[in-house]
Amino acid sequence: MNLNFLDKLGDWNPQFFRELKGRLKVFPAAIAVVSSLFVQLIVFLYQLREFPGEKYSMFGEYCTLGMTYEKLRVKLEQELAVQYGQLQELFRRYSSPDEYDPARLQQIKLQIAEVQNKQTHIYDHLNKQFCPLDKIDMQMWWRDHWGYIFTTLSVICIFTLLVAGTYLLINNLATEERRGTLNFIRLSPQPEVSVLIGKMLGVPILIYLVILAAVPFHFLSGHSSNIPTINIIYFWSVIIAGCIFFYSAALLFGLSCRWLSGFQPWLGSGSVLLFLLITIAFASSSSSYVVETAWLRMFSPFDLTNYLFPNSLNGYSSYNSLPLAKLQFFHWQVGKSTVGIVGLHLLNYSLCIYWIWQALTRCFRNPNITIISKSQSYLLMACLQIFNLGFYIGASQVNLTIYDIQNYAAWIYPLNLLVFLGLITILSPHRQTIQDWSRYRHQNISSGHSFRKISLWEDLMRGEKSPAILAIAINLVITATPFIVWILLWNSEQFSVTAKTKALLAVGLFISLIMIYATLSQLMLLMKNPKRGFLTVSTVIAVMFLPPMILGILGISAQKYSILWLPTTYSWVGIPGSAIAPITMTFFVQLIVLSLLVFQLIRQVNLAGESATKALIKSVNSQQ
Repeated sequence: MNLNFLDKLGDWNPQFFRELKGRLKVFPAAIAVVSSLFVQLIVFLYQLREFPGEKYSMFGEYCTLGMTYEKLRVKLEQELAVQYGQLQELFRRYSSPDEYDPARLQQIKLQIAEVQNKQTHIYDHLNKQFCPLDKIDMQMWWRDHWGYIFTTLSVICIFTLLVAGTYLLINNLATEERRGTLNFIRLSPQPEVSVLIGKMLGVPILIYLVILAAVPFHFLSGHSSNIPTINIIYFWSVIIAGCIFFYSAALLFGLSCRWLSGFQPWLGSGSVLLFLLITIAFASSSSSYVVETAWLRMFSPFDLTNYLFPNSLNGYSSYNSLPLAKLQFFHWQVGKSTVGIVGLHLLNYSLCIYWIWQALTRCFRNPNITIISKSQSYLLMACLQIFNLGFYIGASQVNLTIYDIQNYAAWIYPLNLLVFLGLITILSPHRQTIQDWSRYRHQNISSGHSFRKISLWEDLMRGEKSPAILAIAINLVITATPFIVWILLWNSEQFSVTAKTKALLAVGLFISLIMIYATLSQLMLLMKNPKRGFLTVSTVIAVMFLPPMILGILGISAQKYSILWLPTTYSWVGIPGSAIAPITMTFFVQLIVLSLLVFQLIRQVNLAGESATKALIKSVNSQQ
């Protein structure tokens, strides 16, 4: 029967069967299960250390007499305060020349000192009183005790699955690449999806055993702390979706960043660990919902953990004070419904998983190809802008103010900047690819039934080997269109024509600046230097971030010297304090720079596409 099951498993997914054979040995599996049980025991005993005994304080949280003694303490403090005031009044009376009495004054001083001593030690005296065992609410203590265990296990499971799982997957791909076995897997007849799913299921199999051994105790602790079972199911459904997302991203990172070698798994898992630490800090803080972190929180399970199990990561006074309870998406109050917030998490994960797997299936067989095509980048950018705009519009007021606009620009501008930096890096082809495209472009025909010749514009928009300038421009149009429409629809009573013009010019500055970066990077990728990729990324990052960093270090503020900030990547901080004329002039200067770079790029592409014979004939003719 076991042989029959193994045969079926091997037929279903040979890669999964291969991973299981290599990892699921008796001794490692036993170590994984025992380690899981040992950690659960430690968590239980650690929480049990605070078990209330005979010396439990009267003012302890679970002592039912605590409120009575607190009222008694307040009453005694009030009585002593009244008595102290009366003695002070008597002291002033017998200190006066009319009724001066040294003996009486000495007696009053002793009484005042006694009252002060009682006031100082009243709390210590009452605190030495221990709560009777029959007055301790043990039912509430056990409920909270199980709640602490449940929260601890939830956090441990999240970190173990996401951090350890991503490390194992990236390390496995790096090892396979180093040994050369990954190329054999690529040449196998298995579909890409089957191989990658086999990796995701098989490589972290020991991690799965550790978590599966903890699931019963996790459910038991949740049930004992009166947490609804459906909320625990919601929690695990989001955890599973999160694992698929992070594991898919780990596979993509492992396939596309092979040049990092042995540092690759540490960088990948370390990035996940840093992300989880940042988001658990967001979830643990008592600050209200912030739109800047809305989409970021959709990738982390910690806010949802606090939402499903209130008081788990932070003691919120009520459900309405939870950050996710105020979440809105295009004014749809998602946070008011558990199904809505869980559904939004799953939808976000599903869309991201879809795009990652589009990239995985592209670059698995051919690691030298771009991870996404130009056509895919357009739809990806549209999805990204819809999500960003939806979260912001949901959080913004109906009547926008200048502060709302600046607040939105403060986070959407850097985010789009990083997105386009990634797009430029992904879509821009290198010298040899451009050379082949320029030389043999006239031979390109459509793959459809008509076998028509592909036009230049279509090739620039969709071609795999053509320069990425037009594709970046189309992505910029996709990004800018909703903002331009949004600016034009602003209420005329709230925003003047000048404010709208400045906002439109800000969009124009962003578009022209990104196009300059894209053209510059494509020009640098045409160099014959073998390290042109590294030089291109370094140069573009330096051009993007060095000018605003220098201005900041020199203390040149955007309020006083706004014109100096206009040509930088942080131009939006200088626009409110600048007039329309310098903004327009900066925009036209950037257009001139862009035109010159595009002209130089066309010239370089044509030169790269010349055949060796043609170049030789041209050289001979020039010498004659």
